[in-house]
This record gives sequence, C-alpha cells and structure tokens, in this order.
Amino acid sequence: MWIGGPPASGKTTIARLLARRYGLRLSSADTLTWVHRDRALAAGNEAALRWESLMPSERWVGPTPRELLAMSLHHERGAMVIDDLQVLPHAPLIVAEGSPLPASAVSSGVIPRAHSIWLLPTADFQRARLAAAGTTGGPAALYEHLRAVIEREAREHDVPVLIVDGSASIPELVAAVEERFGAALRNGPRAETVAERQSLLREMNDAIVGQVRGYYARPWASGDPEAVRQMFVCECGDPACDLDVERSVGEVSAHPAYGPGHLPAAGTRMEG
Repeated sequence: MWIGGPPASGKTTIARLLARRYGLRLSSADTLTWVHRDRALAAGNEAALRWESLMPSERWVGPTPRELLAMSLHHERGAMVIDDLQVLPHAPLIVAEGSPLPASAVSSGVIPRAHSIWLLPTADFQRARLAAAGTTGGPAALYEHLRAVIEREAREHDVPVLIVDGSASIPELVAAVEERFGAALRNGPRAETVAERQSLLREMNDAIVGQVRGYYARPWASGDPEAVRQMFVCECGDPACDLDVERSVGEVSAHPAYGPGHLPAAGTRMEG
C-alpha cells in the first residue's frame, strides 16, 4: 500500500500509525535517503555529484528550487523505491510512504490503484507546518516546490488523492486512509503474534538508526551519530500502543531487541 505526498503532508505519521495498529511492514523513503544517494553516486549521477561537492551551508544558497529538486534526486529515487520494495518479503503487507514514491507506478499498473493514496497539502497548510517545524530558507523553498511537482504528477497520473488543509485531525485522516485500504487491511497478511509485531517495530527503529548513521558517514558531516536523539517507536507489540520514546541512536542500538519498551515516563503520546 502506497502513501505518497510532499513533505509536511502527514504521510509518515499516518503510515507509522497504520503499520503499528495492523502489524504491517513499514518502508519509509526518508530512511533510505543515503542508500539511494550512494547508488546515484556510483552511477555517476551529475546532480548527486554536485550535491556531495557542496558543503551543507552552500547547498541552500544560490541554487533555484528547480536545481534543488534535481539535486534531491526526486525522480531517480522513485525507481529506487520500486526496486527496494520488490525485494522485501511479501508478508506481512507493506505500507510504503515517501515523497519520492512515483505516481506513475499507479498509472503503469506497478501497484493497484486501490492500494494507493496521495496526501496533498494545500500551500497554506504546508507552509504553516514547515514554519512550525522551523523549516525555512532553501529547505522550505524546495519542499514548497516539491509540493507543486507532486501535485502535478498526481493529477497527470490520476492517482487517488486526499487533500490536507488542516480541517481534519490526525485520527480523521487515519480513518480516511483506513477506509481507502479497507479490503487490503482486512485480507492481510498481517503480523499476528506479539513476537512478529515486535520484530517489525524493531525494523522501524533500525531504519531510523541507519538513516542517522548514513548522514554522519558523509565526508562533509561532523558529529557523533550515536549521540543524536530521535523519537523511536515503542516495541511492546501492543496494537493499541502509539507511544514514541525519545532515545539516542547509541542507546537504541545497545538495547536488547524489543526496547525501547513501553516507557510512558520517557516518551510522548501522539494524537491518534
């Protein structure tokens, strides 16, 4: 099941909640950012090479939103996402989310139309979400341009869309996506045992760890990835648990499988 859309549309939050509630495998494109960049570099992609040649502070000063989009590898990563999904186990069901998910995969029949939805935020809603997150300058310009590009792609390939304008709460948006995927969610296959669910939750956390370490492995990055603190999903395996727990990468890596655990005092409960 595919949930596409630009940054600040809510797709990651919704996909995580559905994966945890129904015992699904989550595939988030963001966690594969640096894996995809390495593939592009190995292939000699000029936009990827240009990105790597610039220091982080230089990337957002000078390039136009169109140039930033090219360096984001939006189109190239779409094909990589499809390749990644094709090698994953067929059970349990996979919920894939991310900005690079190509709408053309629906029109070409790679995935069934009934198994897809694109969350399209209005310009005002996206702008407000980005501002609330402290995303400004070049990154905000890129994400706003990406919204327009993904909206156009969604219309061109006639994919099912859900407009996100702030009038619906997260629980209401989750319910709308659940309704869209109702048949697939009912038919499965889904993880049924606690151990199976815990294993999938550990995969989610390992993917976040890999993303952080992938960033700090770049030659231009500095800092200790093990000290970076992120919100990780609780691994208790309870379908009703939506707890996120703040931990450092090093703490999660060192913790036995099925930690961080259900630790309400250390985390925050998300709405929905």
